[in-house]
Amino acid sequence: MKSSLASALLLAILTVSCQERTKEEPATQTSDTSPKVIVHEEYTGNEPTKPEETEFYEPKVPVVGPATNGRIPKDAIVLFDGSSLDGWVHSQDSTAAKWHLNDDGSMTVADKTGNIQTKQNFGDVQLHIEWRSPAEVQRDGQNRGNSGVFLNGLYEVQVLDNNDNDTYVNGQVGSLYKQHTPLAMASVPTGEWNTYDIIYHAPEFNEEGGKIKSGTMTVIHNGVLIQDHVEIKGTTPYIGWPKNPPHGKGPLLLQDHGDNSRVSYRNIWVREL
Repeated sequence: MKSSLASALLLAILTVSCQERTKEEPATQTSDTSPKVIVHEEYTGNEPTKPEETEFYEPKVPVVGPATNGRIPKDAIVLFDGSSLDGWVHSQDSTAAKWHLNDDGSMTVADKTGNIQTKQNFGDVQLHIEWRSPAEVQRDGQNRGNSGVFLNGLYEVQVLDNNDNDTYVNGQVGSLYKQHTPLAMASVPTGEWNTYDIIYHAPEFNEEGGKIKSGTMTVIHNGVLIQDHVEIKGTTPYIGWPKNPPHGKGPLLLQDHGDNSRVSYRNIWVREL
């Protein structure tokens, strides 16, 4: 009897001990919280063990030179260098452009003659363009130094003298007109030359004319990023919602706002992307 009781007591002690250890085990386990490192799907096979296994030397990168201090890349297409307006026509009737050609290598809007555009059409481009509002301030709001740079002839980056001149922010200088407010206002003093460097990727359409991919715009104003790869929602009308007519390549268009804006342009070139 004593032997049976002792055996039962020992079994009970061993059972409780096993249960306690089982309860404690999860507390002693540690989970791996380190982030997972994912290799891009492009890279397959065994991990390289030598630096030269991840180096390649073809195709050669073209040498185009810097676009600084007024220099133009070798692969750029010059649209205006101050010598003539031969590469431009009026948008309404394709007649010769009638804007003023100035002795300093610039051109100025001829009031109420209409918009002008390039004879050549473009798709995706890097655009460099310089513009200046008149030093003599006239009017205010949207009527002061108003013009616009239209990519594909449809999508406007606003040109405006906003110095001490407030207006609606999605229509101020550097805006993708009525769509994207600029990240900053980086204008030089009124009457001095501004630069826009624009990266434009055109929207894509299917055979039925439906948009399958939105275009994008990046704008650097006087060295400051003001539009960061923003989506082009459609055309940029003064009144109404953006529309998405199917299109291919199109011209670069400069706006005559029709209010004696006297905006000038110079040093216009593009690189096709």
